[in-house]
Amino acid sequence: MLAEQDFRYIQDLVRERAAIVLESGKEYLAVTRLDPLVRRAGLGSLAELVAALREEQTSTLHEEVVDALTTNETTWFRDVAPFESLRTHVLPDLIQRKRLSRTLFIWSAGCSSGQEPYSLVNRGLPAHLLIKYFHRLGVRWELDARIRSMVRFQRQSLVGPWTNLPVMDLVLMRNVMIYFDTPTKRQVLGRVRDVLAPHGYLLLGSAETTLHIDDAFQRLAVGPTGWYRRKQGSPVRTGQG
Repeated sequence: MLAEQDFRYIQDLVRERAAIVLESGKEYLAVTRLDPLVRRAGLGSLAELVAALREEQTSTLHEEVVDALTTNETTWFRDVAPFESLRTHVLPDLIQRKRLSRTLFIWSAGCSSGQEPYSLVNRGLPAHLLIKYFHRLGVRWELDARIRSMVRFQRQSLVGPWTNLPVMDLVLMRNVMIYFDTPTKRQVLGRVRDVLAPHGYLLLGSAETTLHIDDAFQRLAVGPTGWYRRKQGSPVRTGQG
């Protein structure tokens, strides 16, 4: 069981740290996902977990709680249609636009354990790509170092300051904003405009939209997938903090 005041504390914690809105009535979700953490931490109950969190405002335990309550969904080539339109339309367009610099900056925000950004170079990895880009390492497969060198991972709160980010040609932020309230969605989309090149593309999840949230974006349909681009002449906000 999770006492009402303890659930409110958990709600405030994930809202503050990750902008996730954990609605009332989702106590069962908190219990289900936090029980394993209680056992790993050697605690006797969820009440003891919350007490430990209250005692120290910043700790590894806080990060583990937020991570446990975050939906970490990622697979190779996550869904067929977006990656097909990426291959046939978006990447050829960006490569043509950046033919002189020969460098593309792509940000996969909310990529969980990381398969999605590596997929930029159906569910699951096709066998011919496994053979081409991986090598056996005991009973495991390891991605080629040349591909791994193209990707840099870092922790980045979407509601905290965005620092040291280059101008992005492509931003993938799929199925992230569905957990945010409208003011947070507006804030995040405004920050995307700060880092997105005028020619750049934004990809959201199929249930997400910029409509009635940020009118500076326009939707571009490529097959069944909706990509978003900044409207011509749309303002870029000053500052990312």
